[in-house]
Amino acid sequence: MQEIEKSISFDGRDIRLKVGLLAPQAGGAVLVQSGDTAVLVAATRAAGREGIDFLPLLVDYEERLYAAGRIPGGFLRREGRPPERATLTSRLIDRPMRPLFPQWLRDDIQIVATTLSMDDQVPPDVLAATGASVAVLLAKIPFKGPMATVRVGLVGDDFIINPTYSEIESGDLDLIVAGSPDGVIMIEAGANQLPEQDIIEAIDFGYEVVQDLIQAQRDLMAELGIELVEEPEPQVDSTLDEFIRDRATAGIKQVLAQFDLDKHQRDEKLDVIKDEVAAQIEALAEDAPVRAAAAENAKALGKAFKGLTKEMMRRQILEDGVRVDGRKLDEVRPISARVGLLPSRVHGSGLFNRGLTQVMSVVTLGTPGDAQMMDDLHPDEEKRYLHHYNFPPYSVGETRPMRSPGRREVGHGALAERALLPVLPEQKDFPYVIRVVSEVLSSNGSTSMGSVCGSTLSLMDAGVPITKPVSGAAMGLIKEGEEVRILTDIQGIEDFLGDMDFKVAGTDSGITALQMDMKITGLSLDTIAQAINQAKPARMHILEKMMEAIDQPRPELSPFAPRLLTFKIDPELIGMVIGPGGKKIKSIVEQTGAKVDIDDDGTVTVSSIEGSKAQQAKAIIQGMTTRPETGDVYAGKITRVIPIGAFVEFLPGQEGMIHISQLADYRVGKVEDEVAVGDDVIVKVRDIDGKGRINLTRLNIHPDEAAAAREAIAPSS
Repeated sequence: MQEIEKSISFDGRDIRLKVGLLAPQAGGAVLVQSGDTAVLVAATRAAGREGIDFLPLLVDYEERLYAAGRIPGGFLRREGRPPERATLTSRLIDRPMRPLFPQWLRDDIQIVATTLSMDDQVPPDVLAATGASVAVLLAKIPFKGPMATVRVGLVGDDFIINPTYSEIESGDLDLIVAGSPDGVIMIEAGANQLPEQDIIEAIDFGYEVVQDLIQAQRDLMAELGIELVEEPEPQVDSTLDEFIRDRATAGIKQVLAQFDLDKHQRDEKLDVIKDEVAAQIEALAEDAPVRAAAAENAKALGKAFKGLTKEMMRRQILEDGVRVDGRKLDEVRPISARVGLLPSRVHGSGLFNRGLTQVMSVVTLGTPGDAQMMDDLHPDEEKRYLHHYNFPPYSVGETRPMRSPGRREVGHGALAERALLPVLPEQKDFPYVIRVVSEVLSSNGSTSMGSVCGSTLSLMDAGVPITKPVSGAAMGLIKEGEEVRILTDIQGIEDFLGDMDFKVAGTDSGITALQMDMKITGLSLDTIAQAINQAKPARMHILEKMMEAIDQPRPELSPFAPRLLTFKIDPELIGMVIGPGGKKIKSIVEQTGAKVDIDDDGTVTVSSIEGSKAQQAKAIIQGMTTRPETGDVYAGKITRVIPIGAFVEFLPGQEGMIHISQLADYRVGKVEDEVAVGDDVIVKVRDIDGKGRINLTRLNIHPDEAAAAREAIAPSS
């Protein structure tokens, strides 16, 4: 392939696409650059495997730390398991790409995006997503694209396309919009409680640029002489489908119209109908075409039955405006909420129920040293708020091996984390590291939004001073031709058989997080706006129910949560507090039982379950780092006696000497005649010599100064 480079500019920034240079044996490859960030994206297609009945698409985003001039940590000094942000970027590429492949395609498709160079101001994720579309087009894989992805920021009153990391950090919006020629196909957003209309305008703003990037890809393909591939859909024998339709339609329609059935009852009745059809097929002659079709593929019957159920459910919503549980299109399932479900050794807990979906969220408060260190290319080196989402098999009545969290669990946790970040207290006001774990105990749709609600409850139960409570709802879509129905609070069957999963979270002031995924090739802005606006009354209703359980954060933390004391010391004295090989700080920890964390800027955080121990450690560190001045008066204790005087610890870790001539206003024959080890004394700093040695005196101390010195040590005595 000839080497070609194409540049697309907007808002004074550009994206450069270079093809024909790298990865010549891949099906298609492109180097996408912006600033000094460069991502290589390759797409390859392989012949399908026998028995596959789904689209086997594999998307991997890889980070190489050499991209930022760094060597990986750890014993092996090489990249290992992908960090969390890499997993999220893989999902960010997969979600808009997957709906654009023909659903009949069964060939293996792999997209690999590798960040080769990293500009600390240019995020690589949206570049990788757009590059995936280019690579697939170059590989001549059937694809209803092109697809492009952009990020929209909001700084002040201005929207910005593909903002830098610093602009994202200082702005009120981090919105990613992916689109195809048919409309918007994916949205991912975090926002600082922005009104619905601002979000809608931002999506519109981003999609305009998406269209420019789509046209640029078309121009590039035309320059290379590559046309979009349109392979015909394989012909499928409809004999089995027609047989099932004739015998099961009435039964399925009847079950879907029984609104008093719960999920399990509905599934059981549908299984009975499917089994009856299977028995009828089994009773046919062995050479009957229907029986032969069912025998050829063991999954054919289940697939055809599911397709018919999907059609009947969608038709009921479109024609009758009624859902399988009898709800109206904009109605929320029954809500209940509880807090304090677990004993106080757990720092906070909340239980949230929406229909058959149940999520329990649990809060743990930790010290600054518990922050998660991020070994990836993102400028942020640590996280102080962690949200983890678990989805055990029993939550859907299944059995399967329990493994480490998959991409779905990581993605749902990140969404809930993003939804709550805008309402968390500032670190200077609440220096705790916060971990929330959401355990999905029962799932029937919208567990990620259930996690948002449960986490809000648990944070308030833990006494975390969030600025506002957050709730969330998942919106769905049924679209047939020009007929469109937006569904509020979708349950499992509506998610599984519908066209959209649009999650909206926020406070009563505005939106904090969005995530939209499609199963169709695009959606108009008008429909998106309708879904966003329809979600607001649902969120407010859910929020009202949550507030019945707890309406504000508890005034006190759990007695088992650590007590933190934060203060500043001179950064130049950090080494003195730590000591050679950490000797001094280890001594403080052993002496007090408190945990001590020191930041590079001199911020010290002392933590202990017992507040008195934290106070003791604080006093020691402050004593070690206080710089006494001539004339300062302290209450101290005699630590050593020598012939010419006595040593006094007047601050924790700091000593000075009283010369024998300064012990009393009369002649002292022997030091031991005046003081002994362990005596409490009031002393004044007489002078500090050139070597930093502190000379003390007991003379000329006013009674008021002495009283103040005694009072100063009273709280820690």
